Amino acid sequence: MEPGKQSDFVVVGAGSAGCALAYRLGEAGASVTVIETGGTDAGPFINMPGALSYPMNMSLYNWGFEAEPEPALNGRALHCPRGKVIGGSSSINGMVYVRGHAEDYDHWASVGAAGWSFADVLPYFLRMEDWHDGGHGGDPAWRGQGGPLHVTRGKRENPLTRAFVEAGRQAGYGVYDDYNGYRQEGIGVLEQTVWQGERWSAAKAYLRPALAMGRVRLVRGEALRVVFDGRRARGIVVRQGGKEVEYQAARGVVLAASSINSPKLLMQSGVGPAAHLKDYGIDVVADRPGVGGNLQDHLEVYVQQACTQPVSLAKYWNLAGKAYVGARWLFTKTGPGASNQFESGGFVRSRAGVAYPDVQFHFLPIAVRYDGHAAAEGHGYQVHAGPMRSESRGTVRLKSADPLADPEIRFNYMTAPDDRAEFRAAVRLARDILAQDAFAPFRGKEIQPGQDVQSDAELDAWIADHAESAYHPCGTCRMGAVDDPLAVVDPQGRVIGVEGLAVADSSIFPRITNGNLNAPSILVGEKIADHLLGKAPLPRDQRTQWMHPDWQTTQR
Repeated sequence: MEPGKQSDFVVVGAGSAGCALAYRLGEAGASVTVIETGGTDAGPFINMPGALSYPMNMSLYNWGFEAEPEPALNGRALHCPRGKVIGGSSSINGMVYVRGHAEDYDHWASVGAAGWSFADVLPYFLRMEDWHDGGHGGDPAWRGQGGPLHVTRGKRENPLTRAFVEAGRQAGYGVYDDYNGYRQEGIGVLEQTVWQGERWSAAKAYLRPALAMGRVRLVRGEALRVVFDGRRARGIVVRQGGKEVEYQAARGVVLAASSINSPKLLMQSGVGPAAHLKDYGIDVVADRPGVGGNLQDHLEVYVQQACTQPVSLAKYWNLAGKAYVGARWLFTKTGPGASNQFESGGFVRSRAGVAYPDVQFHFLPIAVRYDGHAAAEGHGYQVHAGPMRSESRGTVRLKSADPLADPEIRFNYMTAPDDRAEFRAAVRLARDILAQDAFAPFRGKEIQPGQDVQSDAELDAWIADHAESAYHPCGTCRMGAVDDPLAVVDPQGRVIGVEGLAVADSSIFPRITNGNLNAPSILVGEKIADHLLGKAPLPRDQRTQWMHPDWQTTQR
């Protein structure tokens, strides 16, 4: 094995959290080596927001994981895309920016993640943001300015996008000013990590400035395992050009390789459920049965409606239209290609008695799937609807002792008692919004589920056939108290049972947050950096978010 140059920290993964972590470590004067398997994020498919369906479906940029068949989804095996590129999943995601609800983080603290309550994390959200309202409203007192991450709002030029917000109002929901501010609950504008017409990934926000500092270097190669001296992590073995090279860390190794690859790396390195590791002949360094457990995700369905006017994005869904959108974006960074088109949406409660939103909507002014296949009906629109806090839990496990083999990913979707009722509620609430007068000028037939799908049993069958991952896997290296036998890392991100090893990505979430996961993943990188540096955490911010005063008795 060839020795590599030593640095203070070795970070595995140049994704959302890893880029933020490397930037903050380097900013503080530490030397950092970032290990990344994926290649460049250059090119229009990644950088044009409107082309978001392309990189997610390209092996060049995506690990291309396939989950195990799901019994509750009629044996379907769902895709589990993860970014295999500079910027990680922030370079292939839908760019919707959601902090999550205050109650998400207060729950983290209540189950052993001390120092991660909303009061603790809000200052880090403020530090990382460079928020721009673009003249489209917002809650500036709750937003950060001057941080590395640009957060903007789409122009909402499409009449269907505006109709969704008005329909939400007509359905009896409040219209929030800023769901990342004081009030999340309601219908309104969605925010995006887009700046001046381009995707603003973690690579642009953090990694490139970090590399420019001169204290952070990027190394290409595939991480194989952590190397230990006894129980202390010494470095990481990386395969480069057919050779194994060890990169050593004087102050610590940090896994920021995703909720799929971080637990896999731990297990390949001897940290995980002892019996499982022994099955593959892996020497046990620390028996941590929680490694790879607690896997969570968001499922969603597309409620699609035909549009009677030619105003949807379907007019661009042909060769000439795509050429026009691409050329306009390439030369001016404007037009439909300059937005992810998820410009309105909402967060609502599925029923009375739910304290804060547990259903999320994304509205899209075209009827199309994530794989880019449009509905045959032509012009249409859709609501992505799904529950936010399923109790279903899955696992990531090894399939082989070969460190280059994909792991076994088993989500166990729809196995919690309330999953079906919550999903049916999400579909019916989306239908209710689309039935309001604001959509009367545009409303054609319901494409799916279709008017013949109404009863509980019919909806359950349709959901089992059509539910798709929202691509938000998390939780597989759960953060908790050091005496929690199923916790993998302590509240400072340090792997329990060993020394010199930490995890910083969405795998440490105790419970999935309310919304898209890119913002909370970046938060983890920001906050864990301060812990690794031994810095005092940012001063707590004691503001509280809005809760519906009658949540116990009313749904809206």
